[in-house]
Amino acid sequence: MKSQEALVILSGGLDSTTALYWARERFKRVHTLTFSYGQSHEVEVERAREIAERAKVASHKVFRVALNEIGGSALTQADIPIPERKSASEVIGSNGIPITYVPFRNGIFLSIAAAYAEVKGISHLVGGWNAVDYSGYPDCRREFLNAMERAVTLGSKAGVEGRPFTIHAPLISLSKAEIIALGLSLGADYSLTLSCYRGEDPPCGRCDSCVLREDAWRRLGFMDHAIERVIRLRSRS
Repeated sequence: MKSQEALVILSGGLDSTTALYWARERFKRVHTLTFSYGQSHEVEVERAREIAERAKVASHKVFRVALNEIGGSALTQADIPIPERKSASEVIGSNGIPITYVPFRNGIFLSIAAAYAEVKGISHLVGGWNAVDYSGYPDCRREFLNAMERAVTLGSKAGVEGRPFTIHAPLISLSKAEIIALGLSLGADYSLTLSCYRGEDPPCGRCDSCVLREDAWRRLGFMDHAIERVIRLRSRS
């Protein structure tokens, strides 16, 4: 039996779209929140809106927060080049925190999401955080999410009044291929999703996100829904 409502942080990418379809299976009403944060791939904000509309969510909101004014990331600063890799193993096996890490992005997003959810009377927050393919991102770890869950509960009226927040991270320990397989089993349509850090359509195929996505679809033996979409559009022109 489905229970309560949930707020999904939806980027417009593959992972958060999977999390959205996961939430649809478990909650009576699902709301989505997308952040326009000065990212180089701003087109994902419009894609998120389209994905939310197609999934028939209860409501969708875009929140603007200028993380590009903080800087420090290839995703928010044009003068920092986006890395290019040749294989998924090269991405996963790299050491250190990638330059595509946006300083404390998930902490900021979760804080805003909790505030927005509190006003709407929602206690469940859902996201596509993953600690396998993006193990270099410190704000994608289960330990971090547990700490944030406690913090937003302790620091909110809802928490004080006995309505604690729960942060759901259903993809946290899955590989990219496993994430796609889960989404497909839930009826997810990935044709509108955008993973490319450059925001290119068709995707650049060289950035870390593109390399991981391409490898995952290849492992599953399917053509990427987004590539199928591009082929269909080209055939009509």
